[in-house]
Amino acid sequence: MDQSKPIVAILGGTGKEGPGLALRWAKAGYSILIGSRQAEKAQATAEEINQTLGIQTVKGYENAEAARRADICVLTVVQAAHLEALASLKEALQGKILVDATARVDFRDPKPPTPPAAARQAQDLLGEGVRVVAAFQNVPAAALRKLDQPVHSDVLICSDDLSAAETVIQLAQDGGMNAYYAGGLDNAIVVEGLTAMLISLNKHYKVKTASIRVAGLEEM
Repeated sequence: MDQSKPIVAILGGTGKEGPGLALRWAKAGYSILIGSRQAEKAQATAEEINQTLGIQTVKGYENAEAARRADICVLTVVQAAHLEALASLKEALQGKILVDATARVDFRDPKPPTPPAAARQAQDLLGEGVRVVAAFQNVPAAALRKLDQPVHSDVLICSDDLSAAETVIQLAQDGGMNAYYAGGLDNAIVVEGLTAMLISLNKHYKVKTASIRVAGLEEM
């Protein structure tokens, strides 16, 4: 664990995407806190990650406690729980960077969501005391868990706060991903819409790893 790195809490971190992100960041030396509505579930996921990496630094807490202990919080709850989770964590998230990975797309019938973007909803609900960044909506969860392979997916970062966006770009890079600033929070609605396209590609071609790559820019 590198104590110079920020502490990262993954809220709703026991689902599909959260554990993969946790694995990559813990391997890169970050202090990782797994959050869940049930502390016992978070602790079980944290122990699985520790066993996989041969470490004891990943901890599990109830979501609000994980948020309070962290510098950066990454929200990876299912879309149906998005607004409820934000409302319950509003106080605990003050003063933090919140990375919202929500894509409001139904897997059964994938279509682009209507504005505002999920991250814009988060910013409006949480207020100016939280710096919201939209990121990781398009990264395949299955690819994140394959630590011996590169992630062939670029991360599009949207935020109204460029400094917060740059912090999350570094976080993505440390997790083995290329990342690019793609404008303000309102642009995140396009990123959510890309998720609908990727789900459709996965279903049609019977894969789980369709992803987005950015061309024409130097890799960061």
